[in-house]
Amino acid sequence: MANGKRFVSPAEVETQVFDWGSLKWLSEPKTTGAVRFSTGVVILEPGKGHSNHNHPGVEEILYCISGEGEQVVAGEKRPLVPGMLIHIPPDVFHETYNTGWEQLKLLAVYSPPGPETEFTRLPDCKVLPAGQLPVR
Repeated sequence: MANGKRFVSPAEVETQVFDWGSLKWLSEPKTTGAVRFSTGVVILEPGKGHSNHNHPGVEEILYCISGEGEQVVAGEKRPLVPGMLIHIPPDVFHETYNTGWEQLKLLAVYSPPGPETEFTRLPDCKVLPAGQLPVR
């Protein structure tokens, strides 16, 4: 989709909902036509997180927007606070946990795109259409 959207509102894209939180992919090939990366907003609920996993062949950037947590990359654990950026090289195992009392909000970037579509195939993923809000 070379002629994808140039301006994307969160209300215009579907929401991937999990027991740990939700994802909204604002830029991916099917939305913006981007072919080199995908970008989305991740919300982790208090006390929840992603267990240790990797993305084969995919580089990842996480940027903490708000909240607080803990980030582990290749076994190295660090506090996660607003303004912090984490670079995760391809194939490297990592995990993210919300250690605070409020939601942890992250901007995630994958290069190349791909993992965002794989999430929809996970058995615990519920996909809500654009405009529909998750119920917690």
